[in-house]
Amino acid sequence: MRVALVLSVALLGLAVTIAAPARDARPARVFELRTYHTPDGKLVDLHKRFRDHTCALLTKHGAELVGFWTPTDEKDGKDRTLVYLVAYPSREAATATWQAFRDDPEWKRAKAESEVDGPLTEKVESVYLEPTDYSAMR
Repeated sequence: MRVALVLSVALLGLAVTIAAPARDARPARVFELRTYHTPDGKLVDLHKRFRDHTCALLTKHGAELVGFWTPTDEKDGKDRTLVYLVAYPSREAATATWQAFRDDPEWKRAKAESEVDGPLTEKVESVYLEPTDYSAMR
């Protein structure tokens, strides 16, 4: 429920009402920023695995997929890096999501089949984030 703070002041004999939106009362979600670094030539295969399997499985297990990006500059890993943002109701929900995902037989099969010619990632980075009180995304 959103409540507006209303402030009335007298200015030159006129009543002026200023309404300021109250801080968003919705509970903040927890976000996870994930960065996958791939061996040369494997980013296309990683995109395929996400497109064909990973996105649906993560969603099935409770992840909210916010967005996916690839760097535009060589110095940042262009053609070798995938960055994506996931949201969860809580840190505990994130832990449960990843455990269920890793245990899913469909994921195990998709991973094994996609890595017949070698692993698709060299390094995976994960940073959990909480929104600030002034963030538009909560």
